[in-house]
Amino acid sequence: MQSRAHVAGLLLLSSLLLLLFSSLTKSASPLQALSRACTPSANLHKQPTLNVFVTDLPPELNYGLLHEYWDFQRSSDTEKSSTDTGRSSSISRVKISTGEFLTKSVHIPLYPDDPLIKQYSAEYWLLGDLITPANERSNSVARRVWNSSLADVIFVPFFATLSAELQLHQAKGKFRHKKENADYDRQVRVLELVKNSPEWKRSQGRDHVFVLTDPVAMWHVRSEIAPAVLLTVDFGGWYMEDAKEVENQEGPLDVISHRQVSLLKDVIVPYTHLLPPLHPADDKQRGTLLYFKGARHRHRTGLVRDKLWALLKDEPGVVFEEGFPNKTGREQALKGMRSADFCLHPAEFSLFVAVHNALQPKFLVNYLKGISAQRKRSMRTRLANAQQFFEYDNGYPGGIGPVKGAVNAIWNKVSDKVPAIKEAVARERRKPLDVSVPARCQCL
Repeated sequence: MQSRAHVAGLLLLSSLLLLLFSSLTKSASPLQALSRACTPSANLHKQPTLNVFVTDLPPELNYGLLHEYWDFQRSSDTEKSSTDTGRSSSISRVKISTGEFLTKSVHIPLYPDDPLIKQYSAEYWLLGDLITPANERSNSVARRVWNSSLADVIFVPFFATLSAELQLHQAKGKFRHKKENADYDRQVRVLELVKNSPEWKRSQGRDHVFVLTDPVAMWHVRSEIAPAVLLTVDFGGWYMEDAKEVENQEGPLDVISHRQVSLLKDVIVPYTHLLPPLHPADDKQRGTLLYFKGARHRHRTGLVRDKLWALLKDEPGVVFEEGFPNKTGREQALKGMRSADFCLHPAEFSLFVAVHNALQPKFLVNYLKGISAQRKRSMRTRLANAQQFFEYDNGYPGGIGPVKGAVNAIWNKVSDKVPAIKEAVARERRKPLDVSVPARCQCL
């Protein structure tokens, strides 16, 4: 438990605007590191640097899932105003394998607006970029290629998050089981299609890219896709599963299975915005020091959050509220966040405070009160400057159009992985057939 506490041993606080990155030092600030990571050159609109081949998957594994979601919403008689957005669409309007648009007017259903699903919508925007006609993709750093031998990576267009969330909505009790589990059936089908392809056999999956932003996405087949590049928002349940495996293992740890996220091969991608950004010029005086709205008790984890809640809930200038990410909750959170200097969020990057300090009475409140107005203005300005790297929605139906900064930032980070991927593939090919090299890590 102590080691896990150290792993989770940071409190993350941010100034209000976006719950993104802010900086505490003048050198090597998080924003500067982010800018260098996301933009090897200063210009986001550079020439494509990543050649991407898209695996041929049937529509019921991507855009067809959107139709199924909206059909389910209509049948359950909920969110009627939102479900109308997907009603006029047809699965056959986009043929992903060829990039053909089979009608003059393409109507791809909107991604669900449910905050619990929308926050993981990177799969929607990345695929939208790849199926955008070439003449409208001038600002994307990814180039879609039609010959897999020319590709740097192989993109698997499976909406894994949407598949999982559909199962959780339709029959939550079946989710962890394989029988009568539509999500499991889809996972197996994707695995069969992908692993039987010449592209997978050529690299053993090391150059394949899966978007697994929801921690429970592709739950049942994680070990089989472990060699691939995984795009995820955090360590989430992947870490918990690996921790259990290590605890139960007897003897020396010879192989790191890395069903969790590996910083060597995988990419941590941003959540999708659930609240609109605030321009610094529109900022107003704030009367609250620290604000938090959300669940006090978390499944599996959240021990530090619960202790902080008990410690801070009655402090003057501090607001702690139970809340749920629905429409009402979002409106309340927006109002509360824009009236506070800082927001508590133990799941992002920003102003770091060690747990053992934060849990001392009065420490956190006094620490935050000691931050000058000038420093807070500087932090908010830096958040505003970093905003572009966390925006997915380009305002086009289906995301088919010029990309926003988040998509390009992801492609750039995937591109950074390519040299190591190619080296690992080449090393595997050089190995004699009768030679067995003990595996140390599946990450490369």
